[in-house]
Amino acid sequence: MEVFNKIRNTVSNLGAVLPGNPVTREFEVERHIASAGPGLLWKIFQGYKRSTKQEAAVFVLEKKQLERYSKRDRDVILDILKKGVAQLTRLRHPSILTVQHPLEESRESLAFATEPVFASLANLLGNNENMPVPPPPDLKDFKLFEVEIKYGLLQIGEGLVFLHNDVKMMHRNICPTSVIINKSGAWKIAGFDFSVSCSNPNDPQPEFPFYELEADLPPAAQPNLDYVAPEYVLTLKCDTASDMFSLGMMVYAVFNNGSPIYNNCGNLSTLKKHAKKLQQLSASVFSCFPSEAKEHFKMLLNATAEVRPDAHQFSKFQFFEDVGVKTLQYLDSLYQWDNLQKSHFFKGLPQVLAQMPKRVALQRVLPCLVKEYVNPEMVPFVLPNVLLIAEQVSKEEFRHNILPDLIPVFKLQEPVQILLIFMQKMELLLTKCPPEDIRNHVLPMVYRSLESDAQQIQELCLNVIPNFAGLIEYSAMKNALIPHIKKLCLTTSYLSVRVNCLVCLGKLLEHLDKWLVLDDILPVLPQIPSKEPAVLMGILGIYKLAMTHKKLGITKDVMATKVIPFLMPLTIENGLTLNQFNAIISVVKDMINKVETEHRGKLEQLNSIRQEQSSTLEMTQVHPIKQGEIFSDLDSNKSKDANSLGDMFQGLGLDSYVNKSPASKASVTSQFSSVSTTASNTSQLRKVELSLEEKQQLAQQQEQQLRFKMQAPIIPENKPLSTSNPAKPRNLTNSLLDTNLTSLGLSPGSTGPLQLSSSQNSLSPLAQSSTGLMSNAINQTSFRGHTNTNTLNSWPAFSQPLLGAQATTFQPQSSNLSSLDNLLIPGISSSRLKPPLNQISSGPQSLPVSVFPSFQPQRMAVNQPLISQSHPYSFQSTVSSQPHQGTGSQSIMGTNMQQKQMSSISQSCAKDELDDFFS
Repeated sequence: MEVFNKIRNTVSNLGAVLPGNPVTREFEVERHIASAGPGLLWKIFQGYKRSTKQEAAVFVLEKKQLERYSKRDRDVILDILKKGVAQLTRLRHPSILTVQHPLEESRESLAFATEPVFASLANLLGNNENMPVPPPPDLKDFKLFEVEIKYGLLQIGEGLVFLHNDVKMMHRNICPTSVIINKSGAWKIAGFDFSVSCSNPNDPQPEFPFYELEADLPPAAQPNLDYVAPEYVLTLKCDTASDMFSLGMMVYAVFNNGSPIYNNCGNLSTLKKHAKKLQQLSASVFSCFPSEAKEHFKMLLNATAEVRPDAHQFSKFQFFEDVGVKTLQYLDSLYQWDNLQKSHFFKGLPQVLAQMPKRVALQRVLPCLVKEYVNPEMVPFVLPNVLLIAEQVSKEEFRHNILPDLIPVFKLQEPVQILLIFMQKMELLLTKCPPEDIRNHVLPMVYRSLESDAQQIQELCLNVIPNFAGLIEYSAMKNALIPHIKKLCLTTSYLSVRVNCLVCLGKLLEHLDKWLVLDDILPVLPQIPSKEPAVLMGILGIYKLAMTHKKLGITKDVMATKVIPFLMPLTIENGLTLNQFNAIISVVKDMINKVETEHRGKLEQLNSIRQEQSSTLEMTQVHPIKQGEIFSDLDSNKSKDANSLGDMFQGLGLDSYVNKSPASKASVTSQFSSVSTTASNTSQLRKVELSLEEKQQLAQQQEQQLRFKMQAPIIPENKPLSTSNPAKPRNLTNSLLDTNLTSLGLSPGSTGPLQLSSSQNSLSPLAQSSTGLMSNAINQTSFRGHTNTNTLNSWPAFSQPLLGAQATTFQPQSSNLSSLDNLLIPGISSSRLKPPLNQISSGPQSLPVSVFPSFQPQRMAVNQPLISQSHPYSFQSTVSSQPHQGTGSQSIMGTNMQQKQMSSISQSCAKDELDDFFS
């Protein structure tokens, strides 16, 4: 939208200029900013030269504005205006407006181009005739400062000195409409429409022709009657003193808010009346003048021309002896001085700038300073003053007025003082510059400073970087700034620079995130080539900050695997003082304590989770019997020396990898295998620390045993068993079983009721009654569906399929085995006829009665096979009754052979028992 408004305003403003005026071919005209000249007929437009892009001001006179006058008056006005522009074009002086392009006339307009213009003095004093509506925002509430007025009047006086003494010319129309303030704030003389030259230039007392004022001419065709000297109407002659009167009247208007002493309204008769009253003016009329210059300015308004000071005397007024005025005056004449004089002036300039208004410093001082950028030797003296002005202006003003000229200076590396000044004012630059310019111009200058060969530049840059780190974007810091600092830290040969790099990195940690520190900063610390104490302390400081900062926090893995192994060797570095050693040791201890605390907490949590899981498993299954209990007797012959050596490894967490001691095995065995209802066994269990779940299981087993004791015996069907016992080949398995049963106190070899051996008295009443029931049941029970008398001919034959030797020959068809549950000894399940592993020993022993309460009895379902399909050589039920007597001769092997065979069977059963349990 702004682009369209700009184009529309330009087209509308140039309606009178565009048709055929040659000025528009060389200058781009933009917006209407001011007005000037007789009757403010000239419109002033802001613009620039197309070829060089140099700023300019275009003065345009629209001929249609003169249509209200008669043709004679229009011609007179046009001739006067053309003459004034032509005279202005020929003059060159710092106090005279500079013309860049001469007057061009077209059918509808007059136009010429000058240096950039801000406004005319009449516009600043409130005369907005022929101005844009609304007025430009720059002129809103505009007020001239005292230093501006002083130096402006001094410039006009110097311009009159040039005209009167050098050019021998009278201006004849010094007034606010003929004074132009350029973009830099300098006051320039223009409006030479009524100027006259001396008739005898070589005469020391020049005389000027007199042109009498005509009453019938319009105001635009004659000088401003409010500012002309009284002699124009009283004595009908004029000289340079007349211009001084006009200057005095303009000074009065400046201090009186734009109003002169008399308002003649363009009438000659009124002018004559007021001219006669000048001698009778009261002192109160001049109260608007500054007190220190009141007497001098009153002399300018004296009715007698000879009393008035000339232009040179005016320039020497004490009123202009001001520090600010002198400063501005020196700035305008800088081109005349050498570098030494300039350097002295620029060194004292900051003190003056602190007292100057911001607009004066921006408009008057800055343009003069910018001109010195072309001289690199002067830049270190000019730059502090420019940056001081930058502190006073807004971001918008900095971006438009200061930054464009400052960007080329960012690239200068010589002299080195330029980088030093920029480093000291880096915070100001980052605050005022737009983000794009920071990324494109400011930060590259910082990187160049880090890469500089000057040690002082590097150290200063490292010292100031943390001060503005918060203003740098995170991506720029991560991808550019941090890598440059790391590279400098690793490659520099200056110890102080390396230490400053470490300190800078430490101060930047709070502006970084945890992972950037862990990935980019900490890994580079062990790579630093030097081990000087100062460097070690810098490294230690970074580690300490990273460990203690709440936002960062080094992880325990990094501390344990990287930091602590790197810091420990540093504790014995030569050259460390006691305080430095204590500092390193303190940080190492803090890290070790932190690792210990965090990891112990983690392990405690894991241990509690494992305990909860194991307790859950113990509630759902019987405790497994330790494998090492089977081989408990193998460790009994170990010497005491071996036990004492093994104690060295206790408490190191190696118990699960080595064999346990016999004492521990016996204690475990006593917990899970010797469960009895007797008082002696109960007292033994109390010595072992059992968990609540284990105690609950033991109580449930005791209750089940008591429940089975209270049950009445089940009487099976009375069906005789077949006694035919044909001869069979000798079976070593049956023979071995008979031998084992004999060693247990049972009598094999008979198909009738089971007979107890001499060791029967060692069984409990429960076992004896159960044995009787078993023998009666076997005598009376027959298997249905089997007419062969060899089916249960003998106990050894029946025991063969139990041992798996002939598992394929015994497969009863639709046999009702429910009666077998009543034949078993209470406490023994028919579903799993396995002897407990803790009761199988390496030699012949009698079967203890405590084996039965340790297993929960279960009833075997009908038609459930007695043979284990997964382990054909293992018992599926705990058989504690006497074997059935068989027929035929069975050789019984000696006691030694029985012990060896029984030991091998016990070991085999134990392994099968473990496999079956863990499956």
